[in-house]
Amino acid sequence: MQRREFVRSLSVTGVALYASDLCGDLIAQSPRGQVLQSKFKGLSDLALSDAKRLGCTYADIRFTRNVNDSVAVRDRVVTDSFGFGAGGHEESAGFGVRVIHSGVWGFASSPFVTEAEIKKLTAQATDVAKASAVSKRFEVTLAPVPAYTDYWTAPVKVKPEDVSLDEKIAFLMQINEAALKIPGVFRIQSQMAFDYEWKYLATSEGSYLEQEIWRTAPGFTVSARTDGKFKSRTFSVAPKSAGYEVVTDARMLENVERIAAEAVEHCTAPPIGAGLRDLIMTPAHAMLTIHEIVAHPTELDRVVGYEANYAGTSFVKVGDIGKRVMGAKLFNVTADRTLPGGMCTVGYDDDGVKSQAWPLVREGLLVGLQTNRETAHYIGEKESRGCTFATSWRNYPFLRMPNVHVDAGPPGSPTPEQIIADTKDGVLIDGRGSYSIDQQRFNGQFGGDAFWEIKNGKKTRMLSDVTYNAITTDFWQNLDAITGKEHWEMFGTTGDAKGQPVQINHPSHGSPWCRIRRVMVGAAYS
Repeated sequence: MQRREFVRSLSVTGVALYASDLCGDLIAQSPRGQVLQSKFKGLSDLALSDAKRLGCTYADIRFTRNVNDSVAVRDRVVTDSFGFGAGGHEESAGFGVRVIHSGVWGFASSPFVTEAEIKKLTAQATDVAKASAVSKRFEVTLAPVPAYTDYWTAPVKVKPEDVSLDEKIAFLMQINEAALKIPGVFRIQSQMAFDYEWKYLATSEGSYLEQEIWRTAPGFTVSARTDGKFKSRTFSVAPKSAGYEVVTDARMLENVERIAAEAVEHCTAPPIGAGLRDLIMTPAHAMLTIHEIVAHPTELDRVVGYEANYAGTSFVKVGDIGKRVMGAKLFNVTADRTLPGGMCTVGYDDDGVKSQAWPLVREGLLVGLQTNRETAHYIGEKESRGCTFATSWRNYPFLRMPNVHVDAGPPGSPTPEQIIADTKDGVLIDGRGSYSIDQQRFNGQFGGDAFWEIKNGKKTRMLSDVTYNAITTDFWQNLDAITGKEHWEMFGTTGDAKGQPVQINHPSHGSPWCRIRRVMVGAAYS
């Protein structure tokens, strides 16, 4: 076979792996952390100078290398996990060039990191912008940003690649063996997933930025069968931007017997009757509700209609800032790309904007939104909040949510036990479950992973098949109790999908324990 025929016959995976080797070689030849001495500095300048020569008013080039690695054990059989990637081991690398010409964006990407390819793709991105300008309705307006030269990395104690596969499998096997000893348990799947992301970004405004991030997501799910009824229970572990220490600190082995016993009890738990009840949400459950009806509606591209086809727009309007009541006085929400361990915590976004934290809701009032350089002007802000992100080298960067948290209560706030003791007729809900939201994120229905009845201040029996309805603003206006900092926890999701073609984001959502009064609760049957 001739070389040309061989290259033509490569699968997409093969091409990506070959390109990953090219990019990996250049990374290995570059001193880590010395951004201006990197091999990518010269390659970046080639694209930026060509873009200027072609008449572009702005340009950036972003080199990215991603490694997704995961392992799972189902009962006693090793399988692929579904974590940050499709399972198993995946590598991908390449670059994307983004330009503004004639007032509109142009973008092109390639897995082949060579000088010739960079020159070719810079010209192609420019041609895309010129062609798009024929139908432009307005010109792109970018908020100003300082030029930075910096290297940033997420703190890591133990790199996942430094732990052998045998050691990872042995740990998961130990969890599974403990669960399978519990009568009624017939299946358990435990897993750990790791995501490594390396980026080098250079802009025509003078920024040269290198970043490295490790993300880790472990967990397990136990399935039980009793009297012909089947239920499962998941141990919620907060995925974090950190290394293998997330696995060892998660106390999975210490909790496996409890979770297995709850899975068995869940099988015989009665369904809840429909009616108004007080809802007590653990941070592991509140995470998904925050994500769907707080974080998504405050993305400015949804507010102005840029994002509509995939999961809708938003009930929030530009003129609502400073006017719309989103919840009770206890309801305070913060967007944060700086919090240690947050999965959306970075040094800089894909526009080269330095990460920050800012308020979205204060004492129940909407005070801010999520913005990037091209949307900030819609709400009269002169600086971006740093929310631009692309999943990989092949994707166009656009507005993605940061970490979004419900703030803890002030000193003297009640404990979870005190909130339960103060609840006469309620439901305690833990973990992630089903969800269904309308196209403006205003009317939703949510389930969970495990549920307990609260009667006269006591946590009594488990319940099953619980869901609740949430009209966003009404729901949060009924928030009447939250715990303090000592009971605040950060959870998150590794599968925040947005855009067409779909890109995946990994945000964290922290929360205290919350009580929502008089929520419509009912049973859901699968």
